[in-house]
Amino acid sequence: MQVFVARQPIFDREKKVHGYELLFRSGAGSAGYDASDADMSTIDVISNSLDSIGLDNLVAGKKGFINFTRNLLLSDVPMLLPSSTVTVEILEDVQPDQDLIEAVGKLKEAGFTVAMDDFVMRHLDSPLIALADIVKVDFMGASADERGRIAASLAGKNLMLLAEKVETNTDFEEAMGMGYHFFQGYFFSKPIVQAGKQIKGNKLNYLRILTEINNPDFSYDNLEEYFRPDVVLTYKLLRFINSVWFGLKHEVSSIKHALVLLGPREIKKWLSLVAMSSLADDKPTELILGSLVRAKSCESLSPLIGQDEYSADLFLTGMFSYIDALTDVPMADVIKNLPIHSQIKQALVGEACRFRDVLETIMCYERADWAGLSIKIGQLGLQEEAVAETYNRSLAWANQAFGSL
Repeated sequence: MQVFVARQPIFDREKKVHGYELLFRSGAGSAGYDASDADMSTIDVISNSLDSIGLDNLVAGKKGFINFTRNLLLSDVPMLLPSSTVTVEILEDVQPDQDLIEAVGKLKEAGFTVAMDDFVMRHLDSPLIALADIVKVDFMGASADERGRIAASLAGKNLMLLAEKVETNTDFEEAMGMGYHFFQGYFFSKPIVQAGKQIKGNKLNYLRILTEINNPDFSYDNLEEYFRPDVVLTYKLLRFINSVWFGLKHEVSSIKHALVLLGPREIKKWLSLVAMSSLADDKPTELILGSLVRAKSCESLSPLIGQDEYSADLFLTGMFSYIDALTDVPMADVIKNLPIHSQIKQALVGEACRFRDVLETIMCYERADWAGLSIKIGQLGLQEEAVAETYNRSLAWANQAFGSL
C-alpha cells in the first residue's frame, strides 16, 4: 500500500523548532487516514510509513505530533511508537469516558506526551486535562476572548499551551502575550514581509554571492573577492565542503581545491547552500531546512517531467522560495536584480509557468493539500508515489546537508 506523510513545524517562544505535526493519508483522494474499530489498514498506514520513511528522518531529533482517534487509542496503537519521540494528540471529538481515560493513563505511564487537539472552553472541565501535557487552541476557530480565557483558566495547571493556525504576526504576538508556549501555522513558514525594508550589509554580500554564481559569465576570481574579507564565511565554506555529505575522497584544504573537485554545476549549488545558511543566521532554522528540502525536491522531479536540462534552475527555484522570509524584503525586490532564469522569477512571485507547477507540487505535499497535489501531478504527468518518494529522499538529503551547515 502506498503511504504518504507530510509534516508541519511547531515552534517554541524563541522560534526554534520544537517538533513536527505528522499528517498521514492512505490514497490520492483522502484528506487524512481512515480509522474504525476493526480496520487494521490505519495501523498499516502508520507502521508502514514509519518503516519506509523512518521516524527519525521525519522529525530530525524533535517531537513528532500524531493525531489518534478513539479507536486507535483504545487499541493501544500509540504503543507501537517510541514514547520519547511521539506526542499523542487526542482529537477534539473523542469522548473522555472511563475506557479512554484508562487508555490515556497507560500512555502517560509509558512516558508519552499527551496533547488535546482543538481545545475550546467547554473542554475546561474535561477529565483529560489531568492527563494532558499540552492543549492546542485553534486561533482561527476561537475568538480573541476565548483564546485569552482558556490561557487564564489553565494557568498554574502545569500545562503547555500551543497556538495552532497562527496566520499573522498579530496572532503570534497575541499568543506570546497570553503566555502560549508553542506555535504552529503558516505565519512561520511564510513570515510577514515589510515592504521597502533594507537588506543588512552582510546579507547584501551573500546576495551578491548568489548573484555572481548564477551569472552565466561568473568568475572564480570575482567570487573569491567576496570571501577574502570574511574569515567566518571562508571557514564555513571549507568545513562544508569537507563534510561527508559531498562524499569526497580527499580532504579539501583551499577554496580553489574545492572548486576544482566540485566543478561549476555543483559549486553553484554548494555556494547557494552556504550563502542561504548565512542569510538565515537570525531566522528560524526551519526556513533554511525548508529551502533545502524544496530545492532538492524540485531538482529531483525535473527528469520525471522531461525537464532534466533545467534541473539546476529548478534547484534554485526551490532554494529561493523562502528568500523573502530570510531577508525580510518582498520577493519581487529580492530577485529583480538576480541574473536567474526568467521562469525562476515567475515561479517565485507566483506567476503561472512550468517551474511554478513543480514548486507548487512540493508545497502542496508539505501542507498535506492532497486535492491540490492531485491537480498538480495531473498537470505534470507525475505518479503520486513519485512525489512522496522524492520528498522523503530530499528530506533525508536536507537533514544531512543542514547538519553539515
